[in-house]
Amino acid sequence: MASTNTSISSSYPFTQKQVPVLDSHIAYIDTGATRNASLTAIFLHGNPTSSYIWRNIIPHVGPIVRCIAPDLIGMGKSGKPDIAYRFVDHFRYLDAFLDAVVSNGPVVIVAQDWGSALGLHWAFRHQDRIAGLALMEFIRPFLTWDDAGGVQAQEVFKRFRDAVAGRKLIIDDNVFVKVLLPGGVIRRLTGEEQEYYEAPFPTAASREPVWRWPNEIPIESHPKDVWDIAIQYHVWLLETATPKLVFWATPGAFIKPEKASEYAKKLKNVTMIDLGEGRHYLQEDHPHEIGVRLDEFIRRLLD
Repeated sequence: MASTNTSISSSYPFTQKQVPVLDSHIAYIDTGATRNASLTAIFLHGNPTSSYIWRNIIPHVGPIVRCIAPDLIGMGKSGKPDIAYRFVDHFRYLDAFLDAVVSNGPVVIVAQDWGSALGLHWAFRHQDRIAGLALMEFIRPFLTWDDAGGVQAQEVFKRFRDAVAGRKLIIDDNVFVKVLLPGGVIRRLTGEEQEYYEAPFPTAASREPVWRWPNEIPIESHPKDVWDIAIQYHVWLLETATPKLVFWATPGAFIKPEKASEYAKKLKNVTMIDLGEGRHYLQEDHPHEIGVRLDEFIRRLLD
């Protein structure tokens, strides 16, 4: 069952930092070192959110380990350079960001949606630094459109991937932020929450990253470069014995109950957490359950 509105705070209890990255800057949360200074938890959001989505979760974990949560380039309060905002662009900026703020030591990747694809790609390239993986609604290579979603979702995302219709819907009409985001949450987002999510995208030009993301989803081998990356990290995810925590919900979106059952059998060293009712943005419906379970998971890693 979704958490009640009164138990979920809309306030953002952090003062963001900024660091120069390539030709722009990344805004991020940094809770600072703790007595367990050897481990860092890296929180990676997806489309069209920001580090704001972790606001009720990080307080559960911040007292025990350093927590880093960037706003991806072009999103949240990070810079908006004139780039294509393809997956590989996002990864260049994220990779440079992580080099700048957490250049060594073991990390736990906590990720959802596109944050999972970026985080798993980074984890594959830095396997010696990965202490654990905590995933929800994560992106995998989708062999078919049926694997990617139901009939209605397929119709919507095929329109998003149309160069004309997609740009009108996402860039001109702003439907991803105004309709899909709140539709991916069981409870009703408050006005303050919706306003925070809309704030980074006030103009058509600012919504370029929001439009690009659906076009990057690796479905039926397209786009080829993202597909190859997703195949690579997904094979590793299935093979690695790295401790894993996977949250899922019903009906879910990318990770539906039947897919969660499949991963429970295929993944090694995994703990599966059934959150109950949820769609895609599980952090907005179950932040405290996620936070408590994540705290337990990290404490086990520290033992």
